[in-house]
Amino acid sequence: MKLIGWTAFKPGICSMSAATARIRGCSDVIRIPCPHCGPRDEAEFTYRGDASVARPAPDAPMEAFHDYVYLRANPRGWHLEWWHHSGGCRQFLKVLRHTMTHEVRAVGLATAQLEMPPE
Repeated sequence: MKLIGWTAFKPGICSMSAATARIRGCSDVIRIPCPHCGPRDEAEFTYRGDASVARPAPDAPMEAFHDYVYLRANPRGWHLEWWHHSGGCRQFLKVLRHTMTHEVRAVGLATAQLEMPPE
């Protein structure tokens, strides 16, 4: 294990931006297959949040909106996420990604229905 600044990391296990990963010598950069542009490095994308959370109805109580905005799960395993291809076609995409291995299982447009695989 190497010590960089205040943090220690194991080579090959990355949870950082692509640019930081390259500087630190980590080769496991997330590759996202954009439906418009083809496979691209995660440096071209901006993470936009959890795509599985539904917005409350307009007449829902204030607590429901508070939970929607501020409370998020930190799942281990498959997770449906919003990614914005800010360095390419500028489309919002839904990405099904494993939070431990960073494997990307499926990518679709914002209107796509992606199914969660069994654990």
